[in-house]
Amino acid sequence: MAKPIKAVIKITIPAGQATPAPPIGPTLAPFGISTQEFCSQFNEKTRNDNGILTPAVITIYEDRTFDFITKTPPTSELIRRELKIKKGSGKPNLEKVGKLTKEQIKRIVDIKIPDLNTTDPAQAEKIVAGTAKQMGIEVEV
Repeated sequence: MAKPIKAVIKITIPAGQATPAPPIGPTLAPFGISTQEFCSQFNEKTRNDNGILTPAVITIYEDRTFDFITKTPPTSELIRRELKIKKGSGKPNLEKVGKLTKEQIKRIVDIKIPDLNTTDPAQAEKIVAGTAKQMGIEVEV
């Protein structure tokens, strides 16, 4: 029989850099699980991704045990890293901050497709291109 679930928490943390300090400690402490244990397991699982923002879905059970899964980084994070920019444009329709090529979009789709709501690479490319346009990045067609 499955253990009764107490809570499901979604949190985004830089890969390999989780610490019991805020925001993680205050988020998990009310549920009575060991923040240090979560941090060490998360860091172990994500140590090769070196600081990329990584969403985690933590399932906390009534007996104060937990498990978690990591998701792919947000599309905007992957685009920022691909173009080596700090952030998107404050005025995306007026000020452009970079240009994304077809190859770069394909690389992002290869990483992101497990968490998108499509399995069609062409549709996934449109999703990534839409995010890029919202960030003020030109997209090569």
